Amino acid sequence: MSMSWTEVLGFATGALCVWLVARQHIANWPIGIANNVFFIVLFAQAGLYADAGLQIVFIALAAYGWWSWTHGGGPGTAEALPVRATTRTEWVWLAAAGAVGVLALTLLLGRVSDSTVPFWDALTTGLSLAATYGQCRKLVESWWLWIAADLVYIPLYAYKGLWLTSVLYAGFLALCLIGLRNWRRELRSAPGARTAALGAGA
Repeated sequence: MSMSWTEVLGFATGALCVWLVARQHIANWPIGIANNVFFIVLFAQAGLYADAGLQIVFIALAAYGWWSWTHGGGPGTAEALPVRATTRTEWVWLAAAGAVGVLALTLLLGRVSDSTVPFWDALTTGLSLAATYGQCRKLVESWWLWIAADLVYIPLYAYKGLWLTSVLYAGFLALCLIGLRNWRRELRSAPGARTAALGAGA
């Protein structure tokens, strides 16, 4: 089993980032950006082009998430963003955008790249984008999307010979379960949060 320093650094920054997200620590965003840079190089070398391109989108989302967590996502406010449930409207948009994106990316990768796993590469990309957007807005269900993505990532990276990264994503899976527990606990501690969120999506 061989691995590069890029994979080792991706492992370290990725594990730290998810641990910080689970604890709603703002430092997860700059650590996550560093992780994205390492993975751009690693995934491009492994022929996982959608995952490599995904990291660029993650950097943009990280900048948005960093601002959103510190300013509440609304203009003129500096209040921290609260954890909340995903509204029905948000689920519809996420599902529609995800389905279209996965289909388009699968076709694109199959035609213009030498990817050996175009559908799985596209699927993990779609799930990861939806999950990252959800975490930018502190949507508790974003953890379920990450769990689904990790269950595909773990065997996918092992198949591509990225053993350390596969182990990392197994660790991510465990951290996602912790993050889900923590965020659900906070959501339950604010009795009106879920009702208000569902009402907004009606």
